[in-house]
Amino acid sequence: MKPFDYAFEQTLTMEGGYSDDPVDRGGKTKWGITEKTLNNAYLAGIVSTWDISELKLEEAQLIYKAFYWNPLNLDAVLTPSIAAEIFDTAVNMGKTAAVKIVQDALNYLGESMSVDGIMGNKTIGAINKWCTRDVRALFICLNGFQFHRYVQIVENNATQKRFARGWTKRIQIYREA
Repeated sequence: MKPFDYAFEQTLTMEGGYSDDPVDRGGKTKWGITEKTLNNAYLAGIVSTWDISELKLEEAQLIYKAFYWNPLNLDAVLTPSIAAEIFDTAVNMGKTAAVKIVQDALNYLGESMSVDGIMGNKTIGAINKWCTRDVRALFICLNGFQFHRYVQIVENNATQKRFARGWTKRIQIYREA
């Protein structure tokens, strides 16, 4: 299985069909795609609908690849489970937040990274260094910093506490891929 296909499959285990929860900061979603992201994909000619309720799974996959996987250069990550973890975090929290979590995790492991939210060559290189040095340590750190971010979200906005259980489920057990 290709790394993107693996990541897409893993993320779908956390994302459902159509949702219109007024408390969800993402607004209307389907397959984890927000209405705003869908409209951008429609304007870019990636999908044929701007109606979130009509979004097909195959179109969601195209959006995920174009708006999350490719911009984060996740094909360059050596370990599919690490790429999938970064991808899932980006889908759930946004690309910038996901990369900052990666950079915080790498700094915790001893790297010297700017926490700028940009997935540049230095960040990819450090990820791959840890993919070969101690991939499990990297995975655990990514999940730890992700969990910490969820705690901050709830502390800053009590209405988001209702999502805490679902977010906690995203802190995945380590899986080889």
